[in-house]
Amino acid sequence: MKFPNMMVICCMVTQMTVSASAIAQSAAPVERGYADVHGLKLYYEIHGSGGTPLVLMHGGGSTIETSFSKLLPKLAATRKVIAFEQQGHGHTDDVADRPFSFEQSADDAAALLQHLKIDNADFCGYSNGGQIALQIAIRHPKIVRKLVLISTFYKRDAADPQFWDGFRTATLQTMPAELREAYRKVAPKPENLQSLFEKCVKRMDEFKDMPEADIKAIRAPSLIITGDRDVLRPDHAVLMSRVLPHSQLAILPGTDHMQVVNRTEILMPMIVPFLDAPLPKD
Repeated sequence: MKFPNMMVICCMVTQMTVSASAIAQSAAPVERGYADVHGLKLYYEIHGSGGTPLVLMHGGGSTIETSFSKLLPKLAATRKVIAFEQQGHGHTDDVADRPFSFEQSADDAAALLQHLKIDNADFCGYSNGGQIALQIAIRHPKIVRKLVLISTFYKRDAADPQFWDGFRTATLQTMPAELREAYRKVAPKPENLQSLFEKCVKRMDEFKDMPEADIKAIRAPSLIITGDRDVLRPDHAVLMSRVLPHSQLAILPGTDHMQVVNRTEILMPMIVPFLDAPLPKD
């Protein structure tokens, strides 16, 4: 199986249609702010109201808009949605001497909820955001009610060797132009784009399997969603659904990594009932 250059960046590849107005279409006013967490001024937005808060975590090299421009306003129509931009992404400035890691981003997310005085939330992560969601469930299980994991894997062998080989030759030009433009548009220091790219690539190149015992210990109900043409193979999604307790699995037909989070006509009828369903008794 061959991957085009833009697929090589994996979780840096997000939706190619970026629309600032799409997110602005949510019915309720949007609250925007910065939280002081772990040396960062972490940018966040709050859309909608009602129910258990839902935290959205974007893909690597991305922003809230480039990952969730279509999905966020639909979710915010019926619930409070909190979206934030990770270290060095979008509006959130970087810490020069701190590498990107899924564990650190998980701790940043937990600190954000503490800042917002939220004890418990649902989490939806796309691509790298899904790996962060898994780490939140592992490291901070008490704050997690349910998980929605979109294009997420926990083992390196989820993707073919060509995928991993691509990180060793990746250049900034491999990053989709739309993501580069989105970063330059909102970043406090647009000149840090090369650093963002290098840290994202390094985080993926050094990705290590999450211990299966840690995945099995996650008690939060989980909805696993992937495309049948995603960077991870469908058999890994099946495996994850068998390892994660209380999990459900959806494999979207004719859908690749860039498309999956935009398939709102399929995602909404699955995500909303999943989040609204009662928690299992055990």
